[in-house]
Amino acid sequence: MEADWEFEIAPDAPVIDTVWAGFVDLRRQPERVEDISELPQLHALRELLLRLNAEGSGLFTSKCDVWNPGEVDAGEFSADRDSAAGALACYVDVLPAEKDGWPTPESAADWARSICRCVAEMPLRNCRMDMVIRQAFVTATGTSFGTTCYITGCGATKVEAAESLSGALRAFAEAVMFSRPAIPRA
Repeated sequence: MEADWEFEIAPDAPVIDTVWAGFVDLRRQPERVEDISELPQLHALRELLLRLNAEGSGLFTSKCDVWNPGEVDAGEFSADRDSAAGALACYVDVLPAEKDGWPTPESAADWARSICRCVAEMPLRNCRMDMVIRQAFVTATGTSFGTTCYITGCGATKVEAAESLSGALRAFAEAVMFSRPAIPRA
């Protein structure tokens, strides 16, 4: 699986905001996963959100989305041209559950590097993951750093693209569980 990460922390860059009106705290109320409106578009997202927000994972999520990214470059997905006719993408904002879990961009980068190494070793085609480290507003007055994880799958059809993306989400969840020592503890 293709995987990469980058910083996007300039003063005018997008931020991760956990203090938004639609925030669903899946760590405290996992049963509210059914309130996430994106789940019908991508059933594998449910499992990913529950795993990332599980007690002991060291992480929590603040937002997610699913969309059709349009045309994709087959070469960026380790796919042949026919296998890149359809695509489906999602993102998940991931933050450390511990208050000072990633106090610097470098601490978030260490985690992102670890996840990308693990995911890149997985023999998956037709998918990729891009992690973007951003400043995060975790409380009304506190800031930290988080990661927006963009994961995309492609296929000859929309159904195959969704299957590729679902496999990539499972791979990401496995990488997070495998990399547990690099994850801050709550």
